[in-house]
Amino acid sequence: MIQPTIAQLETEISKQIIKLYNHRLGKSPSQIICHFFDTEIVISIENSVTQAEQTLLKGGYDTLAEQVRLYLEKIIKPDLKNLIEEIIGQPVLYLMTNTNLITGRTGIVVILKELPELRNPEPIPKINIRNLAD
Repeated sequence: MIQPTIAQLETEISKQIIKLYNHRLGKSPSQIICHFFDTEIVISIENSVTQAEQTLLKGGYDTLAEQVRLYLEKIIKPDLKNLIEEIIGQPVLYLMTNTNLITGRTGIVVILKELPELRNPEPIPKINIRNLAD
């Protein structure tokens, strides 16, 4: 089997997240940016807030909208984890999500034990230990 490139994995993760959001939340994000950084994947999702959440916010029910989002993220988190593991062929150690209901953006950080087998791992930024000490 031919190993994928980093760009192919990032593109596939993005496409599958769009499908997942559409299927599970009834909302297709307008844009997804996905990048590997060493053994982490950072995903930015634009326009991820559902119509129901927007309606709650407009009605002044901010706390309820935030609670709804927390439950939605809790429900789809295992699906996101499984989706990413299937695409990269590696276990996900940890997956964190956070959504800003005002901006409509969701951020996802995925922590991996190791990088998947890739045809071109060179473009992936690595952690610079010297910069962390500053």
